[in-house]
Amino acid sequence: MTALLETEALQKSFGAVVAAKDISVAARRGERLGLIGNNGAGKTTFVNIVTGYLRPDAGRVVLDGADITGLAPRRVRRQGVSRSFQIPQLFATLTPEENLLMALGIADEKGLSAWRPARSGAMMAGLEDLLERFRLSEYRYHTIAALPGGVRKLVDIAMAVTHQPKLLLLDEPSSGVAAEEKFPLMDVIMRALEGSDATVIFVEHDMEIVGRYAERVLAFYEGRVIADGTPAVVLGNAEVQRYVTGVAP
Repeated sequence: MTALLETEALQKSFGAVVAAKDISVAARRGERLGLIGNNGAGKTTFVNIVTGYLRPDAGRVVLDGADITGLAPRRVRRQGVSRSFQIPQLFATLTPEENLLMALGIADEKGLSAWRPARSGAMMAGLEDLLERFRLSEYRYHTIAALPGGVRKLVDIAMAVTHQPKLLLLDEPSSGVAAEEKFPLMDVIMRALEGSDATVIFVEHDMEIVGRYAERVLAFYEGRVIADGTPAVVLGNAEVQRYVTGVAP
C-alpha cells in the first residue's frame, strides 16, 4: 500500500525542551498504527503537528501528496484529517443524537444553516448509521453528562468520522475507561471502522491494547522515534523496554 501520511524531519521545541526531533514517518493507507511512549515523549506533539494544532519549527507534513504543514486545524480537516481527544470534546448538556447531528451538519458541504432542517432524510440516515456502528442507539436520548466515560469516547470518535476522513487520529481512546470495558470499547471502534481505507493512528499507554489492535507501533522517547515495527518487535525492543514499558530486557 502507498503512504497516505508522510512526515519529514519534524522538529519542535518549547524553550529548552525538545518535543520533536527529526521525526520522519510514513503511514500506509488503511494502516492501524499505535503510538507509545511515556508522558512528554512527543506523541501528542506529533499528533498536534499533523492536525494543525502546532506548527513545526522545521520539517514537513504531507497528506496524500499534498503539503499540509502549518495549516490551521479547520483547513487540515478539510484535507481529510479528523481526530478525537483524550478528554472528549462534547456538548455535555446535549444528547449523543444532538451532538452527532451537529457534527453531521458541519461535515455537510453546505454546512449548518438556520434555513435548512437539521433532521433531513439524509442527515437522519447518517445519524442512524453512526448510532448503529458505534453501538450508541440505547444512549441516543441521554445527556452526555449522564453517560459513562466509555460511551462518551464512542460519541467523540463517531463525531470525528462524520467527515469520512482519510486519516483518523485517536488520542488515548481507552484512557479513563474501566479495565473490563477497554477491550469491548476498542472492539466497537475497530469494527465501526471496518471497510474503511482510512489510516488510523492511535496514542495509547496500555500495551495490551497496542498488542491487540495495532498492526504497527512507533515508540517515542524524548521527542524521537526509538522503535518502529510490529507490536511484537517494538515491545520486545531493549530500548522500549528500558524507557517506555519498564520491563527488564
